[in-house]
Amino acid sequence: MSLLNNAGADAFELYRDDWGVPHLRAPDAERLAYAQGYATALDRAWQLEVERHRAQGSSAAFLGADSVAWDSFARRSLLADTARRCHQALDPDTAAWVGSYVDGVNDGLAQGAARDERFARTGHTPTPWEPWVPLGIWIATHILFAGFATKLWRERVARALGEEAVTLFATDGPGAAGSNGWLVPGERTATGSALIAGDPHRFIEDPGVYQQIRLSCPEYDVLGLAVPGIPGLGHFGHTGSAAWAITNAMADYQDLYVEKLRPTADGDGIEALGPDGSWEPVHRHTETIAVAGADPVEVEVLETARGPVITGGGTADREEGEEQTLSLRYPPRVRRDLGFAVLPALLRARTVADVDRALDGWAEPVNVVHAADSEGGLLHRVAGAVPLRDPANRLRPVPAWDPRYAWQGWAETPAEPVQGFAVMANARGIASPLGVEFAPPHRANRIRELLSGSADWSPKAMADVHGDTHLASAAPLLALLPGLDGLSPAAQALRARLLAWDRHMAAESADATLFSALRSATVRRFAADPALAALAGAPTGPEVFHPWLYLVPRVGYALEGLLTTALLPALDRAAHVRAALEETAAADAPDTAWSQVHRLAPWSALPDPDAQWPGLGGDHDCVNATSTVPGFTDLTARASAARYVWDLARREDSLWAVPLGADGVTGSPHHRDQLPYWARCELVPVVTDWTRLTKESV
Repeated sequence: MSLLNNAGADAFELYRDDWGVPHLRAPDAERLAYAQGYATALDRAWQLEVERHRAQGSSAAFLGADSVAWDSFARRSLLADTARRCHQALDPDTAAWVGSYVDGVNDGLAQGAARDERFARTGHTPTPWEPWVPLGIWIATHILFAGFATKLWRERVARALGEEAVTLFATDGPGAAGSNGWLVPGERTATGSALIAGDPHRFIEDPGVYQQIRLSCPEYDVLGLAVPGIPGLGHFGHTGSAAWAITNAMADYQDLYVEKLRPTADGDGIEALGPDGSWEPVHRHTETIAVAGADPVEVEVLETARGPVITGGGTADREEGEEQTLSLRYPPRVRRDLGFAVLPALLRARTVADVDRALDGWAEPVNVVHAADSEGGLLHRVAGAVPLRDPANRLRPVPAWDPRYAWQGWAETPAEPVQGFAVMANARGIASPLGVEFAPPHRANRIRELLSGSADWSPKAMADVHGDTHLASAAPLLALLPGLDGLSPAAQALRARLLAWDRHMAAESADATLFSALRSATVRRFAADPALAALAGAPTGPEVFHPWLYLVPRVGYALEGLLTTALLPALDRAAHVRAALEETAAADAPDTAWSQVHRLAPWSALPDPDAQWPGLGGDHDCVNATSTVPGFTDLTARASAARYVWDLARREDSLWAVPLGADGVTGSPHHRDQLPYWARCELVPVVTDWTRLTKESV
């Protein structure tokens, strides 16, 4: 029996502020977890069901053939089975807490589904969640977060251009991954207490990937940003006296192993060559993916001692150019631990020491953390599980049969004192020993520059940092323009205009639009150069990895490095930039504001063809990181999935915003009411006064 049925109207209270954000109050932590699940199901039933079925590899059953590629990957990589194993390993208290959340989801799903026409449109009817589902959603959300697919690209580069070129396209030039975060100590704020601010950069989805929420019981009263389907507040929270926030550490903690497989002697099974030279059994079974409107698809699932096989699987000797058989080794499957016991501990944190102690148990994904408390405590550390192994494991697939590449324990996570202020923006820094490729330093440097301009920071002033559009990564391309000769008059005029540009990708800037056009033309010409011809073919292998394997985006993200590297001596950079400048000038495009072409294009499991999305300022290397794909599109699918400012002096002065709104139901009053504010990098107030909230009947 669920907690609601057992406790009646006393189970919890649901309030909402003027933005529709749920504020939940319950007599104890377990019933509060139930309340979080119930309220999330009311607001996000469609999103919860999509994420649950993506974790199970069953989303094609109601979303159709476009979802088969993901479902196949989810099945082959054993996401659901890993989640079940991690759930079985939970301590009893954490398991009960997660179970209460699942009970709440189950009791709220029918009412939430009745609010959303997408269920009727697809014919999908929710069925009860099992207790492990939140862990499955967490794994499915983060399995590609550490970018192990980049190793597939590096392998392709090494085969095409030679071993020395393996990191030629490193994202220490423009990259797609990223988040911003900064911690300003009390000596630099108007109140004398710390501020924590930032924004996680993810693919923007409809409904949004973060949920504003408040959780209150006698033990704690915490507000923050939850991941729908997951209890607690794992990434961003404020308990009143302590607050924390994270960014992606860019650590490398997932490995790909090249497997040698052969049939067993009886022909009924498969074996893999192990690191001790012996042949080991491979677990094998077949699963069937149901597909709406199409025939079902069978998937062979293999697992070696290293991990699940995600590409290939053939037992014959591989010919040159054929797809490798690769297994994926990732910490949650090895350790049977995601760090979920940390989630209730964070809700109880009162000091930085509490946050620090809780995060010692964190596992997946690996994050850089900022925390502060009202007594002046500050924290800057890395949290998560990173295996110790040979450096080659971090670069590309390694042979499974060589013992050199086995895991040898777990790395210590670094911590640093906060001096002046702390900035985290995925660049090299505190997490450098744990990774290979990081974001370029531009966002981090710009945030430090802006923060250095004042010692009187307030929450409202932080919006100016969030919205900054300076593009430092434009410098290498612009630096080539003065040396170009033989230009047409139109190209000369365009060169003069771009050299005079202030390098801000401001929403109203036509110069920003022209720069993007020049950059895209340059990227396309680089990608078409014979020096890179061996990388220009269409990707092979599982479709889910194709975004990592297309040449044009890779050139676009690595353009800074490609403009200066000595590894491609045959690449005539000046000639390509000259031709790109002439191409852009010849287009004779009217002055068009950047926001007219740089528009939001969010992902949705069931897209609304009539949706209208706003134009934006910023670009992938701006603090206002609205990522394009240079050479392919000026639209942005990746940007700030939330923005926040946590005030340690007065929590009620904190601010936040999400790209859409608190409600996941299309057409509801709070579905997109924050979108105009978010598009302008404005923040809305956090409300903590219960008398200013509206109580809702449960």
